[in-house]
Amino acid sequence: MEFIAEDIQAYSEQHTEGESDLLKALTRETYQKVMMPRMLSGHLQGRILSMISHMLRPSRVLEIGTYTGYSALSMVSGLAEDGKLITIDINEELEDMVRGYFEKSGFGESIDYRIGNAIELIPQIEGPFDLVFIDADKINYYNYFKLVIEKVRKGGFIIADNVLWSGKVVQTEKKIDKDTQAILDFNRLTHEDDRVENVLLPIRDGLMVLRKK
Repeated sequence: MEFIAEDIQAYSEQHTEGESDLLKALTRETYQKVMMPRMLSGHLQGRILSMISHMLRPSRVLEIGTYTGYSALSMVSGLAEDGKLITIDINEELEDMVRGYFEKSGFGESIDYRIGNAIELIPQIEGPFDLVFIDADKINYYNYFKLVIEKVRKGGFIIADNVLWSGKVVQTEKKIDKDTQAILDFNRLTHEDDRVENVLLPIRDGLMVLRKK
């Protein structure tokens, strides 16, 4: 998932605002207790999400894929007054841990944490959204885009994580698995969609940033 030299990565993190004690604790517990801890947004990407949120001052944010809550906690601090962040995850086993960190953050009342299948839940959620962050199962990336695009306000943003997929998107000489194909399709179809402007940022595992025209 890392595409730049480790020393450059370290230098970048050293010259980026540090994590809060709560996020450090969340990172430690995730690595100690949860499978696939590299799914965590982590320090640099988390601060990028926080910076974007503070730049936009969104009133409504939708996150698809909560995991242990790091990205939600990174974005919620930038909400406008009385703003709301809705985050969806299918893994009920992490619910108690995640809710605990949300409450400790002081932003608990601003976070609407829902457990269930996002494909089923998104149609029930009213927009408009200022910001949508997609970081869930890769097979459904484009389905999520199709479900949320009409719920995003004009000028609003969609950000999708893992769009470089550990470099597999350019390893086309190898057999392409279903997840890689899904990411390739998402990248191509959103790039060709005239409803949005896009830029693919080679940060960590790749962030696709889409702005609705």
